Amino acid sequence: MKGFRVFAPLLTGALLAGCAGSTPDLNGLVTAGSSLAKAATLSDADVKTLSDQACADADQSNKVAAANSNYGKRLTRIMSGLKNSDVPNVNVRVYQTKDINAWAMANGCVRVYSGLMDMMNDDEVRGVVGHELGHVALGHTKKAMQVAYTATAARSAVAASGNSAVTALSSSQLGELGEKLINAQFSQTQESEADDYAFDLLTRNKASTRGLVTAFQKMAKLDGGKSSMFSSHPGSEDRARRIQERAKSVASK
Repeated sequence: MKGFRVFAPLLTGALLAGCAGSTPDLNGLVTAGSSLAKAATLSDADVKTLSDQACADADQSNKVAAANSNYGKRLTRIMSGLKNSDVPNVNVRVYQTKDINAWAMANGCVRVYSGLMDMMNDDEVRGVVGHELGHVALGHTKKAMQVAYTATAARSAVAASGNSAVTALSSSQLGELGEKLINAQFSQTQESEADDYAFDLLTRNKASTRGLVTAFQKMAKLDGGKSSMFSSHPGSEDRARRIQERAKSVASK
């Protein structure tokens, strides 16, 4: 009920907007209102279905490296050090692009950009992917989907009001939903939790945790240490130091 109360004003605003010189599409408003209420309570199955669709759409919009390509083989080798991640049905692929990025969705869809692989060694890429798996395992990506879906539903309500000024901006296309998920920003607490998850996962697999540290250090050099190469991952230098301290603590036991 808490989530419904948050979204209710958005629907009310759409109804009021429709009274100002235009006749609202009431059927559209009902549909949009239902979407707003549903966004706060998306089931795991709903989130998976939406993630499946968003991931498939992203794959169609990017050049995916073949499994037997150099990038594909390398990623397979990297993933061998990330077993038993608590993320079911991990589906990992490489996008061939100079962009430096990696992301994961709640359905286990993981995408690594070749630009990132070109600038990092295997241990570093493994650390980054472990971090992304952490966001999935800890439920952060599910919350990101709820936020993205809520924004889409809110725009649908406004569009349904008949307000022509915003109708052109109210599209809820799947590609836009996927873009929001790929660019989702997490809180500092969530980032730290995902870092810790990656550290523990690497440790369980007897993989090097040093790569997680040096990956952050490389990110920091890209932007002068103000933030990492990912807009959602602030404080690369501080995060590198934090992981180093964890490694020292483990080594001293």
